[in-house]
Amino acid sequence: MRNKRRSFFSALALGMGLGLLMLIAGVVNGEYRSALDSAIRLQSGHVQVRAKTFDESKSSLAWEDLVEKPADLAAQIGALAPVKVATPRLYASGFVAASQQAIGVRIFGIDPASEASAPYREGVVRGAYLAADDNGGVLVGKGLAAKLKANPGDKISLTTNTSNGTVDQQDFVVRGIYSTRTSGFDDVTILMPLTKAQAFTGAGDHASAIFILLKDVDQTDAVKAALQTSRYEVATWPQMNDIVVQTEDLSKSYMVMLYLIVLAVTATVIVNTLIMAVFERTREIGILSAVGMRANRIMALFFAESSFLAVGGIIIGLILGGLMVLYATKVGFFIGDFGATGILIGDTIYAHLTAQDTLTLVILAFVVTLLAALYPALMAARMQPVDALKGGKK
Repeated sequence: MRNKRRSFFSALALGMGLGLLMLIAGVVNGEYRSALDSAIRLQSGHVQVRAKTFDESKSSLAWEDLVEKPADLAAQIGALAPVKVATPRLYASGFVAASQQAIGVRIFGIDPASEASAPYREGVVRGAYLAADDNGGVLVGKGLAAKLKANPGDKISLTTNTSNGTVDQQDFVVRGIYSTRTSGFDDVTILMPLTKAQAFTGAGDHASAIFILLKDVDQTDAVKAALQTSRYEVATWPQMNDIVVQTEDLSKSYMVMLYLIVLAVTATVIVNTLIMAVFERTREIGILSAVGMRANRIMALFFAESSFLAVGGIIIGLILGGLMVLYATKVGFFIGDFGATGILIGDTIYAHLTAQDTLTLVILAFVVTLLAALYPALMAARMQPVDALKGGKK
């Protein structure tokens, strides 16, 4: 308390560093959760049952690469207690042409009435949703519609490969335009009823996969074990979203380095404060040494001061960081479409800060602050009483 202003600004520097790290940790964790949630809801599900030879990157429509009689299999899977919904889906690739433009797209054949299709049904921003028996209508993503200059009621031409290796082309009417607020999905995906997709691609009574959502994600492995057969492959969400999972693991490694860098910078302020305190209290240190106080006790005094600065900085950091994280959680940061591929990132980043991350940052900030006090404490403890009483060495 001898120099209140200096102590306050030292604690404030630590608090600002801690608050910034809380915001960064919350945003990174929130974006990972958002990307994983989008991937599961929109295209992978928690579990998929598909042919052992199915290759998602190739969107093969050969019957041996598809699931036979998918409606019957989906009904059997949907009867399992942990399963929330199971529905067949057919995936194909092709080109869409409109307004003298041709763009590569993915074609999703879905059951419009299924609960799993809720993100598309709720995401319709213009026009109407699909009916299960609609043989000539499609839903077009908002970003894709903007590129094609397509509106509800307009005609577009779709071209795709078929199950027998030929190419088919048909005209469709844009029933509606949808937005999942995930440009990586909306910009390349056209939705149509499953029955029409089967007829269009010549897949017959086949589907690419059974898309499964669970009531509890922790039941993923149990459901996989229950569905395991020699005929089909059972893929889980970590396998199907390997890029997202690997990116998260990599980001955690870099985040630790970022934590240390930011806290090391703020720790220099603490070091400067305590060195100034040593110079200001040279005579007092000399007196304490002269009356017999040991070096470790003198060091303990500076560690105690550092602890008080750390506690003050942590309190300030929790307040500042809490306010910033609250804003990022409720309002978020709009980023729009920045061209990410392979990961379904939404157009707005929302933070999600866990108690564990907060506790880790608090402990790390406290430890770094104590380490910052080590050099000033050693400086004070090594002072010779005679030199200290004279005001230090000249």
